[in-house]
Amino acid sequence: MIKIGNIELKPGIIPVQTMIKNPTTDVALTLHKINHLASIGCDIIRITVPDEPSVEAIRMIVRESPIPVVADIHFDYRLAIGAIQAGVAKVRINPGNIGDESRVASVISCLKEYGIPVRIGINGGSLPKHITDKIPDKCEAMIAAAEEELGYFDKYGYDRIVLSFKSSNVMETLKVNRMATIKFGLPLHIGVTEAGDNFDGTIKNAIGISHLLLDGIGSTIRVSLTAPEEDEVRTGIKILESIGLRKSPLEVVSCPTCGRTGTNLFEIVRQFKIRSADVKLYRPVKVAIMGCVVNGPGEARDADFGVACGKDKSVIFSENDTKTVKNESILDELLMLLNRYSE
Repeated sequence: MIKIGNIELKPGIIPVQTMIKNPTTDVALTLHKINHLASIGCDIIRITVPDEPSVEAIRMIVRESPIPVVADIHFDYRLAIGAIQAGVAKVRINPGNIGDESRVASVISCLKEYGIPVRIGINGGSLPKHITDKIPDKCEAMIAAAEEELGYFDKYGYDRIVLSFKSSNVMETLKVNRMATIKFGLPLHIGVTEAGDNFDGTIKNAIGISHLLLDGIGSTIRVSLTAPEEDEVRTGIKILESIGLRKSPLEVVSCPTCGRTGTNLFEIVRQFKIRSADVKLYRPVKVAIMGCVVNGPGEARDADFGVACGKDKSVIFSENDTKTVKNESILDELLMLLNRYSE
């Protein structure tokens, strides 16, 4: 069993992770972000530790963070040791740049003393040269890099290990993680790295992460986006909800609209999601916002309530009740119905 802070990695429960994007030394901003991210469903936070001042900062962050903190380490093994001593719940190291066996051995010794897990993070773009010189296939080279690093951990008797194999290419990500599952049988942190902005990155991660999870591969996820941290968290949660691995407190279904649509459905959906964001529900609720009578209420009969929009007037439906309202009242009516389910 591997635990990251108070989070146990086990089948069927997939924690969502993101990474703080501002300098670690800005402790106040970092803690403000972590508290917000935790409130929207983030389970684990990763923070880069590039220098000694960052080690001191993470010591303060760990004390105040409501969720487990993972230290992201590159190049200097001494920073890994400092982060472990500062109280992080896990460290992530990269075999492509952490150094030789003696340095890895020093990190392992500290891990043993503090009893925390390690993630060996193998990225397709930063593999050891002595491996890529011999193995041209990137996925096979990533597996070889993991084998070499795991050999050190086996030699020094440490097995609280999570692996990750990431590429900016979706098909490489799928291939190497499937290979790793067969080869190692260890917990895997999954995601498509360097995936791009909200549009490109969401599509790549949704395909890569969902395929692997549906195959039973993956213990934690991170959606990498060139976007704010909360976008990564919300996208990760939505991926899990879409494949049935996390319950959505509020599901909004809406039609794509067509020439029959007589109202600005885009804006109605947008405003409803904004105005319902802070409503706490005592059970999951499904809301249907449909552009015409073709799509609602018939195709939305499994929703708790919703609207079938018309040109000037629209039909609000809930349970066995329907009523006609003016279009300017749609949002207020939907929010009033939603509040029936509020805590």
